Amino acid sequence: MSRHRKPALYIGGLAIAVSLWSFQDDLFQISKNLDVFASVYKEVNINYVDDINSAKLVKTGVDAMLEGLDPYTEFVPESEIEDYKLHYVSTQYGGIGASIFLRDNKIYISDVFAGFPAQKADVRQGDQMLKINDIELAGKTNDQVSQLLKGSKGAVIKLLLKRDADAPGVKTLTRDEIKQPNVVYTGMVANNMGYIKLNKFLENSAQEVTDALIALKKNNPNGIILDLRSNGGGILQEAVKIVNLFVQKDVQVVSQRGKVKEKNFTYNTVSTPLEPNLPLVVLVNSRSASASEIVAGALQDLDRAIIIGQRSYGKGLVQQTFNLPYNSLVKVTVAKYFVPSGRCVQELDYTHRKDDGSVIKMADSSIHEFKTRNGRSVYDGSGIYPDIFIKQDRFANITQTLVSKLFVFDYATKYRNTHPQPIDPKSFTLTDEGYADFTKYLEGKNYTYNTISEKMLSSLKTEATKEKQFSGIQAEYDALKAKMTTSKKNDLQLHKEEIKQVLENEIASRYGYEKGRYEANFKYDKELAEAVKTMQDKTQLASILKGVGDYKTIGKPVFAMAGKKEDNDND
Repeated sequence: MSRHRKPALYIGGLAIAVSLWSFQDDLFQISKNLDVFASVYKEVNINYVDDINSAKLVKTGVDAMLEGLDPYTEFVPESEIEDYKLHYVSTQYGGIGASIFLRDNKIYISDVFAGFPAQKADVRQGDQMLKINDIELAGKTNDQVSQLLKGSKGAVIKLLLKRDADAPGVKTLTRDEIKQPNVVYTGMVANNMGYIKLNKFLENSAQEVTDALIALKKNNPNGIILDLRSNGGGILQEAVKIVNLFVQKDVQVVSQRGKVKEKNFTYNTVSTPLEPNLPLVVLVNSRSASASEIVAGALQDLDRAIIIGQRSYGKGLVQQTFNLPYNSLVKVTVAKYFVPSGRCVQELDYTHRKDDGSVIKMADSSIHEFKTRNGRSVYDGSGIYPDIFIKQDRFANITQTLVSKLFVFDYATKYRNTHPQPIDPKSFTLTDEGYADFTKYLEGKNYTYNTISEKMLSSLKTEATKEKQFSGIQAEYDALKAKMTTSKKNDLQLHKEEIKQVLENEIASRYGYEKGRYEANFKYDKELAEAVKTMQDKTQLASILKGVGDYKTIGKPVFAMAGKKEDNDND
């Protein structure tokens, strides 16, 4: 036996030696590269012809280093820590409860949040802000003004505001603790369906969904609609708790796997569910990402919910933060997550970039089929594909232009200031007389835009000119252009219904704030209507969840298209 042990010992010793050599080589490369980086920084700092901002220089270098990985791995310096916490961890800060925007070098109120100091002091959307505590705001940036508005709870703050043609007036407010909720709307919609709009997965989001669900259950709802549209995600553990509200105890929700084995975890439900039986629909779109995809994917894989909307974003990466010296931190992608069927929804392959550095999507050949609990086929590498796909309509160019140039915003401000009586956002409809007033309001204002037809016509002229053939078609070109111009003048009437929709939404927000926006839009919401319809049809509901008929395969019939994101209209 000893004759066989010696070679084994030699091989084992050689393996250890190779491993140690490799480890030492890695340490040498790390030390070498850090030394080079420090030496470059030192020489530039000492010898560069002009003074440099050393903190900015180092951050630029670190950002460039991380840029080649993925957009979620990032360095956060001390100066940006508070903003980071506000966006990724907590929803709490000291302020007045209003958001602002910069327009023509002037600061305006863009939104007011119900129940906070700004709303209580009758600060309104569209008010121009001239001073904060006697500090002139002319020439200041959004960030600078935002910092002036924020501060300790209980501190008095004075705002000099101008509204329409009125003389400027002072509003005295007391700063309060502003907590933006994760759940921004809870209520009953058509056919006694409960509706929860979850905007983010930050601290306490699972408890907020729990509270919303308890409140809805008092109305004995026929089903629950969880709206995750445009929810970019947040804390993974909160997503697991939310799934647990609808799924039995000791069920796997998600697992994460990475290079470091210590960071591999499996997350199971740990509690008795609050509502395991009511019909459940989850709404998603192309901006539903990360934790939203964990919730939607887990509930789909477990055949607990129907997913309705458009294909989700496709972010299957997990980040962890690590504290660095001097109160800075780095957020690093440490793993990929996998929903119960075993699929990962990550769409973009950051590891295998093209030679020019651009990111590629997962190849069709690398996409795999998985099975839900009831045996339905689902696929990885492409976000969460809905059980019921709803094509998202685009607004016409004229509607987009009226919104982007703030004519809809300004008219809503004018409407609120000339119509003081409250409105019910759910039933509010802009009358034909009101729409005529809006078109009159637009007279003399510049809302020019190019239609797709005009862009194609312009392209035709460019190419024909290059080929020296334009002179031969100029008469026809001019005639067609004139017809297009005439037709375009009718766009305000041709697209009246969708323009009315955005006007009603904006006007409703002036009276009902964020809640008013949602309620005004309910009657136009196709995904919401489909959710209500689906939960009413028990046969269809059962067919989808059991994988019967056309619902056995999710996304497969149009998978080649889905891989190209052609089915998403919000990219």
